Parts: sequence; structure tokens; C-alpha cells
Amino acid sequence: MNETYDVAVLVGSLRKESFNRKVANALAELAPPELKLEIVEIGQLPLYNQDLDANPPAAWKTFRERVKRADAVLFVTPEYNRGIPAPLKNAIDVGSRPYGQSVWNDKPGAVVSVSPAAIGGFGANHHLRQSLVFLNVPAMQQPEAYIGGADKLFDASNKLVNEGTRKFLQAFMQSFAAWISTNAK
Repeated sequence: MNETYDVAVLVGSLRKESFNRKVANALAELAPPELKLEIVEIGQLPLYNQDLDANPPAAWKTFRERVKRADAVLFVTPEYNRGIPAPLKNAIDVGSRPYGQSVWNDKPGAVVSVSPAAIGGFGANHHLRQSLVFLNVPAMQQPEAYIGGADKLFDASNKLVNEGTRKFLQAFMQSFAAWISTNAK
């Protein structure tokens, strides 16, 4: 791969000490050099309301433009009640509208779910994948990434200290780079 790809990273948790943000930062650090990851903030997005499509809020415009210019998208999400958190669902909705102008269309993607629980956000991972099918996001199938025990993966300075997880995430990012190269438009 000679090309560099811009990857928009959406973190589903807004919490200051979010395990998901820590994993997203670790993924950026472990990514191969051809991937440039940037977290795109979603907490400031007003709730999607179709009535606002004629004159969208500035935050919507900025978000849509940023995602549209990305070559790929990486979702890093916790699981809330067996699904994705409201801020992430809202970001997906904001980016998919107005109808026919979705910023997600044909953008290669991947999903990483993160949780302190043992099953690593399995429900959220698959809940999000259902939306990605409708949005025509070719989502990487393998390797799947369910990161459990997230509360034990980082030291006090937010450095990933679990070597097994580090190796897995590095391999995941190598696979994602290949996926993007194959599916980028």
C-alpha cells in the first residue's frame, strides 16, 4: 500500500475516562503508517430532527463534511442495554440525512466494541452492524473485535499495558488497512 487513508473514528462513549476513547487512542497508535486516524467528536451534535434539514445546525454541517472527506470510518463503542449509546446513534442519523445524501455510503468501516464486562460489548457490536448494512457501509467482517475487561487494560497514564490485547489490536488495524485498500472508492 502506497496510499495514505484518512480514517474518521467515532467513539460512542462521552465519558471523560472512557475505556472506548482509550482503546481508540491505542488503535491510532498501533495503526500502520498508511492509516491516519482522527477522533471525530459527536457529543456536541444536536439531536437529529428532520425539521432542521432545510437549515441544519452548524455542528451537523461540520460533522457531515468531516465524515464525508474521510476515506473510511472506525466505530469504537460501548454497549448500553444491549445496543449502541444514544450519542452514536444520533451521529449515525445526522450523517445519513437528508435522505439520499448520506455521508456513510460506500465508506469502508470497522467496529470495535469495548466493555469492562467479559463479552466485550457483543450486543452493541452487532446492533451497530445492522445499521451499517442499511447505510451501505462495507464493514470488515474479520477479525471481529470485542474487547472485554477494558478496566484492566490501561495503566494510570492511559497506556495500554496488556500485551495480548496490544497484539490483537495491531493485527486488527493491519486487517483494517487491507480492508480499506480493497474497498476505498
